[in-house]
Amino acid sequence: MGATLRRHGINAVLTGGACAALYTRGAYQSVDMDFVLAGSTTQAHLDAALASIGFVRAGDRYVHDHLRFYVEFPRGPLAIGADYRVNTVERRTRYGRLLMLSATDSCRDRLAAFYHWNDRQSLHVAVIIARR
Repeated sequence: MGATLRRHGINAVLTGGACAALYTRGAYQSVDMDFVLAGSTTQAHLDAALASIGFVRAGDRYVHDHLRFYVEFPRGPLAIGADYRVNTVERRTRYGRLLMLSATDSCRDRLAAFYHWNDRQSLHVAVIIARR
């Protein structure tokens, strides 16, 4: 996904549960991928980029007929709570490069989810990330 966005000139940062899942090495699984746009793009350009790999827009998310997960683009700017000092890292995958939250900021993101929604699972995931 990150490589597709990059190929289309769209800069986006993986956040949320999918980012946390990478840092937990699969101990946590997410049903969606949240990307915060780190630049401007049009809705039509985003739609075309995701359509190139079979995703279509359905309301506020992108779905694929053959995949269980979906993709969302939460409104930016990139922040954790009210803190805009967020560190990103570039991770190389077999599909290309992916821009994502640093491990520390992914942990902070999960802690914010715990405090905001009283989501105990997010607290558990934050602890797993912190221990690794």
